[in-house]
Amino acid sequence: MKSDGSPAITGTEDRISFSGDFATLTKARLSLLVVFTTAIGFCVGSEGALSWMDLIVAILGTSLTAASAGALNQWLESDVDQLMERTKGRPLAAGRWSRGFGLAVGVVLGSVGIVMLWWRLPRAAALFAIATIAVYLLVYTPLKRRSAWCVLVGAVSGALPPVIGWSATGSRETWLAWVLFGILFCWQMPHFLAIAWMYRDEYRQAGFVMLKSDDEDGLATATQALSFAILLAIVTLVPVFLGQASALYRIGAVVLNVLFCGAAVVFLVERSRVSARRLFFMSIIYLPLILSLLAFTRRF
Repeated sequence: MKSDGSPAITGTEDRISFSGDFATLTKARLSLLVVFTTAIGFCVGSEGALSWMDLIVAILGTSLTAASAGALNQWLESDVDQLMERTKGRPLAAGRWSRGFGLAVGVVLGSVGIVMLWWRLPRAAALFAIATIAVYLLVYTPLKRRSAWCVLVGAVSGALPPVIGWSATGSRETWLAWVLFGILFCWQMPHFLAIAWMYRDEYRQAGFVMLKSDDEDGLATATQALSFAILLAIVTLVPVFLGQASALYRIGAVVLNVLFCGAAVVFLVERSRVSARRLFFMSIIYLPLILSLLAFTRRF
């Protein structure tokens, strides 16, 4: 490591270590979700032939801003990350990289991403990207230590990437943007509530208020997860109500929502780590399938 705390690359092993730490700092796995949802938003919003260059710029720009938010979040929370088993190995928390280097990575990635979106696409795309970073860092991150409302705020930030993809097309069908936002927003609630319940002790130890303080038996958490699963089902059926969905989408949406709501009901009844994990994995399966169905309906 260099004297300024930035990593020094001296060989193959160091390059592998650097790549892994960089992926952790920028939350690369989350960026994969951003890539997918941005692409879906672009495909849903496009009319006629896709502009591949615009699609690439939308994906790259949005991914860079999401990576920036991840890095800057760890820069802000490196001290707290040291207290949690699942985060103490992160490069800033473990001290392998300096906080200054993490800040620089976040600022550079965010700046490049926003400039790309502003340069090539409608201004709304860049503005939504700026809003994503602002909500995540200025509202969600500090609120995590104060109120369980942080989960709702975080869901707002996480629901914007497909809207960025939609706005990149210049589409005027605003109902599509609201459906995309609604799907991601509602989906994140049972998804993250399941995570918060599984790791509630670690979050509490680190000083994060991810769940209601008086919800020791998980009834309020599981009820909230089921409520948003039902609301999600309603949002996904909006294209059906508007006559914009194929028979394939109608059938697929009903089946997926029954399965997802079923997992939420099991979590409500059992309120165990096992049922929370099942809901979490069901959410991972549900989202790409429902969004793919929506995009397929719009394109074919």
